[in-house]
Amino acid sequence: MAPATIICVGMAGSGKTTFLQRLNSHLHTKKEAPYVINLDPAVLKVPFGCNIDIRDSVKYKKVMENYNLGPNGAIVTSLNLFSTKIDQVIGLVDKKSDKFKHCIVDTPGQIECFIWSASGAIITEAFASTFPTVIAYIIDTPRSSSPTTFISNMLYACSILYKTKLPMIVVFNKTDVRDADFAKEWMTDFEAFQNALRTNSELNDETSNGSGYMASLVNSMSLMLEEFYSTLDVVGCSAYTGAGFDEFLDAVDSKVEEYNDYYQKERERIIKEKEEKEKEAKQKQLSHLMKDLGLGKKEPVDTLSDAEDEDDGYEHGLVEPDINEPQREYTFAEDRNGEIDENNKQVQEVYQKAFEKNSKVAKSDVAETIANYIRQQR
Repeated sequence: MAPATIICVGMAGSGKTTFLQRLNSHLHTKKEAPYVINLDPAVLKVPFGCNIDIRDSVKYKKVMENYNLGPNGAIVTSLNLFSTKIDQVIGLVDKKSDKFKHCIVDTPGQIECFIWSASGAIITEAFASTFPTVIAYIIDTPRSSSPTTFISNMLYACSILYKTKLPMIVVFNKTDVRDADFAKEWMTDFEAFQNALRTNSELNDETSNGSGYMASLVNSMSLMLEEFYSTLDVVGCSAYTGAGFDEFLDAVDSKVEEYNDYYQKERERIIKEKEEKEKEAKQKQLSHLMKDLGLGKKEPVDTLSDAEDEDDGYEHGLVEPDINEPQREYTFAEDRNGEIDENNKQVQEVYQKAFEKNSKVAKSDVAETIANYIRQQR
């Protein structure tokens, strides 16, 4: 059975790396050591052992210096450079896939550098096309206690789901600081969320963000997200205490089954449809090329030769050629080439003057000029 790949994404400061460290430790405790991959090129220290580390292949600071980039640009460029070797990464993971059940992947803290970049899509697609892949979206629970912040996180989760087209688990991290029951209730009970939004708007303090326009917008968004919530598995975890990780692994197993039943078939359908469109486009281009080169099928056109073949009596007005016609002989020598020399020019000038004056040239002048020309030719 292919190992499950867990790609951890989340906003900066949500605790992705700490969550991954605790998950790694939890799996080691269960004697199920995972295969660990770090894709954050800017991190200074990683609190877990990595089987594959992007920092071994790409030097983040060198990228900044060589390409004159800022922090985010250097992260994207590092991922671009690393994604060119993703086939080798997949090969290494596949080679040892019989020794582990989970492959966990840590991503950069700047979520947009991974989710919305071409390299992030390439890496995600590479894993998803080979192994059952699950997206774990890590959320900072204490900072999501406001309804507006909560909806913002849910909208971002929705965009990630439709961007990656992969099963997703929403992980409310840091439950040791704030329990995630309120968030689970807001996702299942619309009236509870409306009450919280109304209360938050009435407070109108620095943490409420509850203006009338914002409250109306958030209320509308919550109605739209109600169907989206039904496709998610929600888990509350604490990377500090280790609570909730058994529940998270159960959710991963559930999403792997969902991947095999629905997502894999959908992905195969999309890939097949894409291949058919590419084949059709190539065939169309080939047809245009054949037509331009005149190699395509054409309707027969009547020609003179066809008419001759059909009628030997030349009834279509064609003149029968004379088979006894002698071959033509050239009057001038082969080396003449029809050029005009100086003497010949004199003859032409005489006739040209006669034409311009619209009068006849004296016969004696013409005869003398022609005689001179003939004598010189001899």
